[in-house]
Amino acid sequence: MTPEERSRVLALVVAPGGPASLSEAEFLREFGSSDGGQLGLDLLHDAVRRQDSIDVELALIVCFKFGFSTKHLQLLTGLAFAEWHQRHQDVATALGKLGSPTAVEALVHLASWVPGYLSYDNGRALAVKAIWALGALTGEPARNALKELANSHSSAVARAALTQLQK
Repeated sequence: MTPEERSRVLALVVAPGGPASLSEAEFLREFGSSDGGQLGLDLLHDAVRRQDSIDVELALIVCFKFGFSTKHLQLLTGLAFAEWHQRHQDVATALGKLGSPTAVEALVHLASWVPGYLSYDNGRALAVKAIWALGALTGEPARNALKELANSHSSAVARAALTQLQK
């Protein structure tokens, strides 16, 4: 993304205490697009191709604003395993929104892995988000993954998994 495009994405974000400075319609017009979902997918694809962590963050903002589809699944699953960015919590949330059983492996990875940039987090926020996403999935693979995570040595992980199993 160009610096101007990055600025436009940030203008979509609602700041605490105020409205976004750019409407969705204005945003799409400035990007020359009529489909925000496709625009988000295109921006995310480009950011992943270039392994640009800043643009991944900004593309995910667009995706959360305009929605995810099954077309995002492969990119998001790949981002779950990628170590070059710092938006794994957003990836877990997005995979949960999609609700696809094919995301189980990626979500288990996110629930089990502690990236270096989150080594300080004893509450295991990434794991908890991934477990919530697993809890939103239906089917035996997700349920079995939660059962396995309920036996984690991390009390935060085990507690989150048990909570999801009890739902």
